[in-house]
Amino acid sequence: MVWCILCIFIVHCPLSIDNCPLSIVHCPLNKGVRDLVRELEQRLSNMETSGTQILLAFDVGNTHIVIGAFQDEVLLHHWRMSTDKNRSADEYAMLVERLLAFVNLDFACVRGAVISSVVPPATPPLEAMLRGYAHVQPLIIGPGTKTGMPIVCYNPREVGADRIVNAVAGLAKYGAPLILIDFGTATTICAVNDKGEYMGGAIAPGIGIASEALFQRASKLPRVDIVKPESVIGRDTVSGMQSGLYYGYCGLTEKIVCMMKEELGYPAVQVVATGGLAALVAESCSVIDVVDEDLTLEGLRIIYGKNTG
Repeated sequence: MVWCILCIFIVHCPLSIDNCPLSIVHCPLNKGVRDLVRELEQRLSNMETSGTQILLAFDVGNTHIVIGAFQDEVLLHHWRMSTDKNRSADEYAMLVERLLAFVNLDFACVRGAVISSVVPPATPPLEAMLRGYAHVQPLIIGPGTKTGMPIVCYNPREVGADRIVNAVAGLAKYGAPLILIDFGTATTICAVNDKGEYMGGAIAPGIGIASEALFQRASKLPRVDIVKPESVIGRDTVSGMQSGLYYGYCGLTEKIVCMMKEELGYPAVQVVATGGLAALVAESCSVIDVVDEDLTLEGLRIIYGKNTG
């Protein structure tokens, strides 16, 4: 009888049990009753999300791990955490569980998982976490994974998983021919021809690596934030470094893209940028047509479907 009364109270109270002035939490009852109310509220919350089935996508980069939660083709939520090669499966479980809880999800909602990783030591603990806590066997992108995209490089097995994932998503969303730029730890610029074949591309140090190299190797130069400076002509050391880094990478991007377009020989090639600094660089880089921050996660979803559908 008490359980029924508590359930009715929680369902019909318009406020949470902590904020409602009429809540039984604020009446002089013992801690056991308060805990009971909280448990019931949590169960009701779980009932609301119990029908949600999600695909977890992990994009493991050298600096960050980006996690996306998909319901069918819709990206519901995404998060970013630092990459740590020494993190255990249990530590990953704790972090991912908390992220899911923020949006009223849990491991029971996970129906599948897919991992793209350029950091080999980070892959086994992520895989173990998904098997042990979500009870799913993740698809790990690598040689032999069905992507639907021919790779016409000299050694296809050398191509980073993230580059292929980006190309698959770019082809599906924007068509071919296509040039894809990923501003990550490394800056990669890749080409897809009019047949939808991945041709290869260029790899340069990322802006963050270049900035850190200046700080580490030049004794008098400080660490600086990567921002768009007000002027190309820096009036002090910090603004001068920021100008060189920002406009230098804009120039690098424009030059390589123009040369790739010339080499491809097509009258129109769309250029899509992704990665943490894509939107910032695109402000002053005239060759970028589209900024798609979720491109890699979308590619993981597409490849997962090709391998499990």
